[in-house]
Amino acid sequence: MATILIIDDDQEICETLSSLGTRLSHHCLSAHSLSAGRQAIHRSPFDILFLDVRLPDGNGLDLLPELTEMADPPETIILTGKGDPDGAELAIQGGAWDYILKPSSVREITLTLGRALKYREEKKTRSEGENLNVSRIVGTSPRMHACFKLMAQAARSDSNLLITGETGTGKELFARTIHDNSSRAGGKFVFVDCASLSESLVESTLFGHRKGAFTGAQDSRIGLVKLADNGTLFLDEIGEMPLSIQKSFLRVLQERTFRAVGDTVEQTSNFRLIVATNRNLDEMVENQEFRSDLLFRITTMRLPLPPLRQRPEDIRALAAFKTTQLCLQYGMPEKTMDENFCETLENYDWPGNVRELFNIIERSIIAAGMEKNLFTMYLPRQLRIQVAQEQIRKMTGSQVLSKSTEGEGDEDVRNIGQEIFQDIFDRPLPSLKAFKGTSEKIYLGELIRQCAGDISQVLKISHLSRSHFYALLKKHDLTIQSE
Repeated sequence: MATILIIDDDQEICETLSSLGTRLSHHCLSAHSLSAGRQAIHRSPFDILFLDVRLPDGNGLDLLPELTEMADPPETIILTGKGDPDGAELAIQGGAWDYILKPSSVREITLTLGRALKYREEKKTRSEGENLNVSRIVGTSPRMHACFKLMAQAARSDSNLLITGETGTGKELFARTIHDNSSRAGGKFVFVDCASLSESLVESTLFGHRKGAFTGAQDSRIGLVKLADNGTLFLDEIGEMPLSIQKSFLRVLQERTFRAVGDTVEQTSNFRLIVATNRNLDEMVENQEFRSDLLFRITTMRLPLPPLRQRPEDIRALAAFKTTQLCLQYGMPEKTMDENFCETLENYDWPGNVRELFNIIERSIIAAGMEKNLFTMYLPRQLRIQVAQEQIRKMTGSQVLSKSTEGEGDEDVRNIGQEIFQDIFDRPLPSLKAFKGTSEKIYLGELIRQCAGDISQVLKISHLSRSHFYALLKKHDLTIQSE
């Protein structure tokens, strides 16, 4: 028996589909809005989802990205009106299993439902036997679960794979994990950094050369393509491969044959190709910086890796993993991360992604030495400043909206706040009361200086009453020379 959810604002359609499902011994539930359907999906799992495109509170297709991030998403069948431009194409692109035009016959709906359930059963059987080893990859967020699904597909196949993602997202680690879980695990994983290949030596490096083929070729050398025979050839940053070599490499991909530099005999290599890049290859094709035929050839499968800022749920686990690893490496006592330490990590946007996080953790452990706890003080000063500035920006930004009619300069407030905070990070903090008192005294002293002792101007800028202002002067033992 399968569980089926129907999201449609048409009562008659919901009743028809529910009646059909019940007759087939399935358990059916209905929701009549996008928000109600979303709540139902996150409350309990479903095998099949009938999803209408036009709903009172939004477009049903907006739910598809959320479904793809679930650990076990239902097979989605889109319900779309005839001639609806948001129908078939967008549904399939968004990951829907199939679509049905409304109105449709009971027979057509039954056939589509039967095929979807059969596909789901086969998928479950296949998943149970996968046993994908991802022990070296840390992450339990929905985005990582989606990546693991694609990794499992890639590991089962021998197809060319393109891994995309920002610098530091772990493209090489994912490529190695796919290789280790594939039928080629017994072969070599050959890494090629295309960004470090000089145009004059790229052919020799990839295809090898014979002795005397060019100046400096004192011995014959086997190329990396041949080394990857019966294994995996991983081309990192393929967007940096010179155009002049792309055509030659395209033939290698098509025929799996090549000729070493200076040789007349063709060699073969049965390799599986995985490539990675942090660049937009589609834009490079448009700018004639990358061959379109090569792009088509290398993208049989795609695996996009999310940046760390899009999976903040994984930051603590990643930090803890690296902390344990480094403490063992350096022979240090096991360290515990302070709550403020973790919160600071989570509030940083990590432009360098996981690689930057691991570097920061290492710096913090070195700074902590033999201490058992990692405190915020051990994080690099610039990182702490950036986190503080961002928090100040958010706070002052919300305050300015309510005070804009009073003539306060929001950018000035933000900048001053950031400058004050830059000097407090390299020493233990005072109490909040002491800090507020010091800041208040600094503000009043500077205000009096800028206004040259003009009380009227001081009161206008500070929004203080005359009595409150004099009370603060007395509190902080400040004097003013003129009224």
